[in-house]
Amino acid sequence: MKAYLYLAIAVWLLIAPFNMLSAQQAVILSEQYATVNLQSDPSGAKVYYNGKLICTSTPATVQIPYRGTVMPGKKKNVNERMYRSAEASSIHLIFVKDGYPQGEEVLTPTITEEKKSYFFTWPKSVIHEFPQDKQRAAYRNDPSMPKGALDERVTRDNAGRTSLERTILRWYFDSYPQGARIFWRVISSVPDEVKNTNEVWLGSTPFEETRSFNIQGLTYENSRDVQIEIKVKRKGYIDQNKRFNVRQAIDQQEISSFFDLIKQDEDSEE
Repeated sequence: MKAYLYLAIAVWLLIAPFNMLSAQQAVILSEQYATVNLQSDPSGAKVYYNGKLICTSTPATVQIPYRGTVMPGKKKNVNERMYRSAEASSIHLIFVKDGYPQGEEVLTPTITEEKKSYFFTWPKSVIHEFPQDKQRAAYRNDPSMPKGALDERVTRDNAGRTSLERTILRWYFDSYPQGARIFWRVISSVPDEVKNTNEVWLGSTPFEETRSFNIQGLTYENSRDVQIEIKVKRKGYIDQNKRFNVRQAIDQQEISSFFDLIKQDEDSEE
């Protein structure tokens, strides 16, 4: 009889820890609210939590209901247990805006334990940045850009097919005295895309002509970084030059200027 008693005690001692471990369950706390400022870029997004609309338009400050979850674990592993508890208690928010793919932001609390009570500290704000394709961002920053022109680039392989090449500009230059020779060249701040060029003879003052830009590598996007330099030369007068921003010239559909030439000193001519 004693043998059976000892055997029963031994079996109980073996399985008791497993029974205690299996008896440990996550503790679900009572409902509380997290106050969070919701923002998005661009603004005006709707925000959903558990399928329910909690924000009609960002930015906004909302109170999000939650029930904290405290996971079981040994006291010596308190940091690991709080980490798992924070993951289990996280709040998943869905940001929705027309024209953009919906996105998710996860709020994870910091949990502290004090006298068998648990305190949840949530981030005060969350910002969701919607992915923006290059074309949408470019048109928003530059609404004057023609539709479909973003990916156009002036090349010899596709000569005359771009909006830039079909945009006709008025070129007009005059001087006093007249009869000065006119030269022009390209000055680029993005030489990897648009090359600098040497001076090319254009004509003599007065000069008027309608022509387009046939600058290799030019796009609407990099046209702000490209300039046209106009130089006027006449014997006995000081050379003069002016620079014109290509994008500004496209918008105005004109490059024009008047040069009031200044005589050289006779001593300097010698």
